[in-house]
Amino acid sequence: MSILSESEPVEEFAPFGIRAFTTTRASGSFGLASEEPAVQVMKRWRQLREELHPGGARLASATQVHGTTVIVHNARWNGWLRADEADGHVSTDRGLALVVTVADCVPVFIAHPSGAAAILHSGWRGTAGRIIEHGIDALAQRGYATAELRVHLGPAICGKCYEVGADVYRQLTGRESTGAKACIDLRSIIAGHARAAGVRHVTISPFCTRCDNDRFYSHRAGDAGRQIGVIFA
Repeated sequence: MSILSESEPVEEFAPFGIRAFTTTRASGSFGLASEEPAVQVMKRWRQLREELHPGGARLASATQVHGTTVIVHNARWNGWLRADEADGHVSTDRGLALVVTVADCVPVFIAHPSGAAAILHSGWRGTAGRIIEHGIDALAQRGYATAELRVHLGPAICGKCYEVGADVYRQLTGRESTGAKACIDLRSIIAGHARAAGVRHVTISPFCTRCDNDRFYSHRAGDAGRQIGVIFA
């Protein structure tokens, strides 16, 4: 089975020569902390690298901690780089795959027509900390105009399914909720942050990991599996 053929693509980036997608349940889990045998999970990671580039694409991922740290990568290494404690990756060089692991949190894809790219893992903490602004700023500091960037928010839990407590609601909206629990749309908030930062082109996947649980893994649905968001220029 081809991982790429079973994935949900970001078609808007294709004209720039940038391949971006979120894997699906059909490709199997990429989570490194589940009870599934490591040999099976690692086999999928190897297959992914081979499908992206013969001989194995250069790939960057990290141990995710629901923070706002974004790593800027260069082209001076080969293989699979797994960094410590980061939730975002940026590269201005082509030929590097950037990856985040998700299962309800939002995979945030950022692309510039030149091929510069970023990917972010944005759960409620990352969203409250405005990790999207960190990714945009990392590209802006390197000469990529914010108005020229494209942002796509991939499959994630939707606003009807994502219920949070009063404290989380307050951190995300700056408002008080009317009850002990409230529903909130992370992708809508992230899109607002991106537009406020100067991004003109924002698209949002129609898929919800909870509503479309037959297609995607969902933590809220009780899944231990994880899909990945990948961007490869």
